[in-house]
Amino acid sequence: MRVTLALVRALLLLSVLASFSLSGFGQSKVIEPCPATPSPSPSSPLRTGSTSALNSQPEINSSASEKLIDAAISDDATIEKILTPYSGKVRALNVEIGTLEGELKKGGVGAGSLGYFVADGMKVQATAKLGKPVVLAITNAGGLRKNTIPPGQLRASDVFELLPFENALIEIELTGAQVLKLLQVATGGRDAQAGARIQYRWNSENRPEFISAKLIDAKGHEQEIDAGATYKVVTIDYLLKLGGGSYAILQEGKNVTQLGLTIRDAIMEYVKAETASGRPVRARLDDRFVQVGPDPAKSEAPPQ
Repeated sequence: MRVTLALVRALLLLSVLASFSLSGFGQSKVIEPCPATPSPSPSSPLRTGSTSALNSQPEINSSASEKLIDAAISDDATIEKILTPYSGKVRALNVEIGTLEGELKKGGVGAGSLGYFVADGMKVQATAKLGKPVVLAITNAGGLRKNTIPPGQLRASDVFELLPFENALIEIELTGAQVLKLLQVATGGRDAQAGARIQYRWNSENRPEFISAKLIDAKGHEQEIDAGATYKVVTIDYLLKLGGGSYAILQEGKNVTQLGLTIRDAIMEYVKAETASGRPVRARLDDRFVQVGPDPAKSEAPPQ
């Protein structure tokens, strides 16, 4: 039915615009509603010549009716004209870009298989963009806005919903000592990383506590982190722009390079490249985080 299609398109458009609106603010707080305008106090004096507040209210009459929505209702030409510039963008969100084997889930240290997927994509695409190997990629679990992606077809809309912010990839130089502090922060925040193998334990406060870390080379071999050496790490500009908090260590880095690529586009291209190579995206948990000692005293919710 023509009217049904128009309504569906309008709803999709609202979804896209909402995504772009969020992108403009980055990973920011939700805008709080304005406080309600207080009602006049019963004891407040009325202006001279006015009647009581109750008597001054206009009489309100209401009515309702039902109308069958079917093909007999023609499309609204004005609405169609408004939607036309966005139709292509809406259709693009429904395009299948790959196949997912297993369910991607967010939760636990490293943000689960969903965090592993995003960090791997960052590392692979940053390497392709820079033309040289990237040793480490890190992003915050709070920037991942979906908790699960079911197996089957992966669509562009899945990636937009997962990564709605315009966070850009950057490369930054850190000393080995700073890298170790950065990995400590990522562990404590249950954030996602690719390129290191971290040992951790659960402390008395039911929080993951960093023990040690080594970098993993292209062949899967562990490499000690030299405290005095310089390493190039890829992350998102949002964490650098915070300026403080747990990721304040990034402020000590040098030679920040913009990759000209958002994290969302990086993951989109990563999925497309896997598809072009005939490989599905596989949900997996590897040994990049190795727990030492007993499990936590209670289960924890995924970072939001």
